Amino acid sequence: MTDKLWMQDSYLKEWGAKIERVEQGKYVVLDKTAFYPEKGGQPSDFGRIICSGVEFKVVYGKDLGKDVSHEIEEPGLKEGDGVHCIIDWERRYRLMQMHTAAHLLHHVIFKESGALITGNQLGLEQSRMDFNVVDFNRELLTGFADKANELIGKELEISVSFLPREEAMKIPDILRLKDKLPKAIDIFRVVDIGGVDVTADGGTHVRNTGEMGKIKITGLKNKGANNRRVYFTLE
Repeated sequence: MTDKLWMQDSYLKEWGAKIERVEQGKYVVLDKTAFYPEKGGQPSDFGRIICSGVEFKVVYGKDLGKDVSHEIEEPGLKEGDGVHCIIDWERRYRLMQMHTAAHLLHHVIFKESGALITGNQLGLEQSRMDFNVVDFNRELLTGFADKANELIGKELEISVSFLPREEAMKIPDILRLKDKLPKAIDIFRVVDIGGVDVTADGGTHVRNTGEMGKIKITGLKNKGANNRRVYFTLE
């Protein structure tokens, strides 16, 4: 089983690990990893796995439940190898900023309109979220972004905790998503953005909203009768 180091520390950039298995020559499972696998709308991390001075580029990460699979560009690693891993930090950090921004924008939109997120995809240049709402307009969304930016400007501290399911389900922001949460999860990883947004989340975030810059709405698309897609970036 892979020890998922990012769950405790999103800022870990390098670590040592041991290869537990290699499949088809290029899918590597480590005993521990800080590489985030593609999941929940957050793209996988890129980086390098170094073994005996030879570098293997990590081009994709896949969540396998208890394990994480790392796709390398060229074969050459084998089971039992001790390795040193390095994350493409510029990419990871940008996605951390986008992820925290998405939480705050969602928080404001829900508070102001009651709309819930139905889908999302983080990107380096632009991210998007879908909401179950009849109507949004550009002016309204810009107002939501302004309110989210006010929260960002307060330089809110962000913390992570692990709570038993029964205790976590008492948190209002988690309770409203109860139908989407897997029943098999007994311990929830809870991300708290300054007490403003407190949700169950397995992704990576910045430590303080002061690290993010400002949210800018870049687009709006009608995706159906009760579904609107919002595009945003950070600047």
